[in-house]
Amino acid sequence: MRILLAEDDAVLADALLTRFTQLGFDCAHCADGLSAQDRLLAEAFDAVVLDIGLPGQDGLKVLRNVRVHKPALPILLLTALDSMEDRVAGLDAGADDYLVKPFEFPELEARIRALLRRQRAADPSRDELRFGPLRLDRAAQRAWGGAQALDLSARELELLYILMSHAEKVLTKEQIAGELASDGEEVGANAVEVYVHRLRKKLDGSGVGIRAVRGLGYLLAEEQGD
Repeated sequence: MRILLAEDDAVLADALLTRFTQLGFDCAHCADGLSAQDRLLAEAFDAVVLDIGLPGQDGLKVLRNVRVHKPALPILLLTALDSMEDRVAGLDAGADDYLVKPFEFPELEARIRALLRRQRAADPSRDELRFGPLRLDRAAQRAWGGAQALDLSARELELLYILMSHAEKVLTKEQIAGELASDGEEVGANAVEVYVHRLRKKLDGSGVGIRAVRGLGYLLAEEQGD
């Protein structure tokens, strides 16, 4: 998942970048409104954390301009302004969520995960994924390896969805944990190993496997025949 952080407070920005990286996000940073707007219009991001009080061009103007071109992009506003009028102005400008400074990192992380989940739910093209002989129907909560239905738990289905969404790309344990986590819940590296082990066994014979890449993470790839 790729996030743009638009924040001019260097100390806060550094802390957030470190935190997001630890969670497995690919995070870019802009310290002013114009550069943030340029990057948002030119590049693809999965979510945006946007400070209102940016130099050059304030966050609300950036938000309004970006919304014209990317109406579905999840955008969370950060601000020191906490009056009802300020919150309403931010939401009316097109923000999906609003967080007042100072805040706790876990709350910001939970809000970002919620935005990403809502984006997935709103995108019908992501309900059915195919990779090699694998097919996953997320709406029906079912998966198949060729013609064979796979008996997967809800957690295993979600893990398979994450891996198929990034097929043939290495995902770290932290990235997988971040996507598996839900509001108020943490998923540790040991839990990820357990889920991967269980799913790998159930994919045996399907033509697709989960490879462990030493020191990096896991990779979903088609298995090669003899």
